[in-house]
Amino acid sequence: MQHKIESLRRELEQHNYNYYVLSAPTISDFDFDKKLRELQELENQHPEFFDPNSPTQRVGSDSVSGFEQVAHSYPMLSLGNTYSEGEVQDFYERVRKALNEDFELVCELKYDGTSISLTYENGLLVRAVTRGDGEKGDDVTANVKTIRSIPLRLQANFPAKFEIRGEILMPWAVFDELNKEREAQEEQLFANPRNAASGTLKLQNSTIVAQRKLDAYLYYMLGENLPTDLHSENLKAAHSWGFKISDATRVCKSLQDVFDFITYWDTERKNLPVATDGIVLKVNSLLQQKNLGFTAKSPRWAIAYKFQAEKAVTRLNSVSYQVGRTGAVTPVANLDPVQLSGTTVKRASLHNADIIASLDLHNGDMVFVEKGGEIIPKITAVDFDARLLIGDKVQFIKSCPECGSTLIRIEGEAAHYCPNENGCPPQIKGKMEHFVSRKAMNIDGLGSETIALLFENELLKDIADIYELKVPDLARLERLGNKSAVNIKTSYEASKEVPFERVLFALGIRFVGETVAKKLAFAFKTIEKLETATFEELIAVDEIGERIAQSVQKYFSDERSIELINRLKQYGLQMQVSEEKLQPAGNTLSGLSIVISGTFSKHSRDEYKTIIEQNGGKNVGSVSAKTSFILAGENMGPEKLKKAESLGVKLVTENEFLAMIGTEKPKPQQGFTGTLF
Repeated sequence: MQHKIESLRRELEQHNYNYYVLSAPTISDFDFDKKLRELQELENQHPEFFDPNSPTQRVGSDSVSGFEQVAHSYPMLSLGNTYSEGEVQDFYERVRKALNEDFELVCELKYDGTSISLTYENGLLVRAVTRGDGEKGDDVTANVKTIRSIPLRLQANFPAKFEIRGEILMPWAVFDELNKEREAQEEQLFANPRNAASGTLKLQNSTIVAQRKLDAYLYYMLGENLPTDLHSENLKAAHSWGFKISDATRVCKSLQDVFDFITYWDTERKNLPVATDGIVLKVNSLLQQKNLGFTAKSPRWAIAYKFQAEKAVTRLNSVSYQVGRTGAVTPVANLDPVQLSGTTVKRASLHNADIIASLDLHNGDMVFVEKGGEIIPKITAVDFDARLLIGDKVQFIKSCPECGSTLIRIEGEAAHYCPNENGCPPQIKGKMEHFVSRKAMNIDGLGSETIALLFENELLKDIADIYELKVPDLARLERLGNKSAVNIKTSYEASKEVPFERVLFALGIRFVGETVAKKLAFAFKTIEKLETATFEELIAVDEIGERIAQSVQKYFSDERSIELINRLKQYGLQMQVSEEKLQPAGNTLSGLSIVISGTFSKHSRDEYKTIIEQNGGKNVGSVSAKTSFILAGENMGPEKLKKAESLGVKLVTENEFLAMIGTEKPKPQQGFTGTLF
């Protein structure tokens, strides 16, 4: 029976490859499903032969509960962007002069999806991680396994361990169908396939991910034992192992070859089944890539050429207004539907009152619309020659469209705001969405739609009400049920252990982002001390300016804010920095001013900043004669390196630094073998 099961698995894997990678199926969907059901039944009868990489595991599961943060083995850096052939030529000349030898460029389509890094060991997919912040990302392996163009098991002659990176995409056809379904259910539409793919990949239910029919193209391989020194040949090898590699890849031996590729795909890309927004140019030789190296943010051996935004002309019918979490009011143009970059555009952002005034918009105007970066539609100009019978001049509203409050405009800012933050429905719901988000309280199960449902049913009036939600009340609501209700309660109970600095961020105080919240938390230690802090005490904190200080004082001067915080205290949320974090790790770095530069493998830059402070040191941003040393990671900034050399400032490696503070014995730094994307 084991032989029968394994034989079926191999057969189905081959059919998957034929269909999703080669686009050459040799079996009907009906016969494929029949064989898949047969395998499922055999596996159910013989659980001792379970295999996490079986084709039956692609259907997904509803048991995914949160995503683990995983550090990247190699940083996932960004590419520098160019927008003209002149800038492409400049890149070509920089590479030519730096190498001073013959070189080839590989031109590839720049797919517009969400970046993914896949790790394979002994031919099996073991981990799939999102880009995240470039240093670490979310482990989304369970969701990625549902994408049929990503092999779970490779075909022969692959390295024992390697990493391959690419882009996860939602095809146009799937995107359009998904938005039709959401529109029928009166749910918010996805703005574009990239957002839809990214949002899908972060869903907690991989069964739904499987239903979304995501696709993937892989475009860069990393590891110690890659097949060849040529990037293009490694892609060919990856294709033979079972990966979906784009046919739109060309090795270019001259600048004219590059321009020919760009010219062809600037038009032809509109016939592709997925979104693209440019061309990526990479030096073909991995050795030459290594010799060219990196700047602080991107490789010197690769660059992205972005296509010019596509434009169209259509009629402006009206302007409506949306209110965000902070009360900012955004005008939105409602247009006659027009095709633009593969999608039907009906709405476009007008940003603020100044933009409306500068365009001299009137209802009924014919307007030029383009997609900035191929994603966000915007009005760039009015066709005044077509202005005949038009309506009234568009005037920015004076009252909130949601609650009727008189709008205000803060001096020096472009946006208008609704000041009724505690009584305006979009602001209340927006604060709740921010409060439960992953970087704040990380409460699963309370997405925007669920929050709206609870708000409408008067189960939520403010963020503190979250901790009074009862399972029976939740379970009786449409689209929830008992299992979801229990999960929500379990998650909000767990959030009571979230540290104070994240609780402070979750409160949604204007201008208090993640970093500012951390600085305020560690400066004042408790919520009570922050409540009573004077303006002078606030601006004395590193990076806290007048605007932030005024906002913090305004928040804590409101009795409703104090009442809310008191309720959160009663529910058990952390309102002071933990003793463990307050306890200094030592004074090894006392009196030292340290600059951090480059990328690291064992801790993030933020974590190293905390370690430095806990050991008595001071973090500084720029190199000077007073700098004690530079904590130098891979690919440190060339300007900082040059200045350090001129001033004689010492460079300390990651391992040397950890040994210095007594957490690790010194050992040789491993050579950097790759990056990115």
